[in-house]
Amino acid sequence: MAMERPPFYAHRDDRPDLQDEDLAGKVLRYLRYVTLIDTSDISVMAIGRTIVLSGTVSSEAERGCVEEAAAAVIGVHLIENELEIRKH
Repeated sequence: MAMERPPFYAHRDDRPDLQDEDLAGKVLRYLRYVTLIDTSDISVMAIGRTIVLSGTVSSEAERGCVEEAAAAVIGVHLIENELEIRKH
């Protein structure tokens, strides 16, 4: 039986060799760990070491915060920020 990864970010995740699905999962866990932003409408996809952020956030400040946090993850080389601002 395979062990599942924990749903939270831990420093043992700081492996620079992760790519694709493993890296995307690490970035999403990190976003949930370090930001006070609702990430329920955010999707993270990784193509190699490039992260694509999509979905919606409530402000331009949140959009920037999510991008900066994702870029800070060890192993991420490029961010494509396709997050949109939610219409209120």
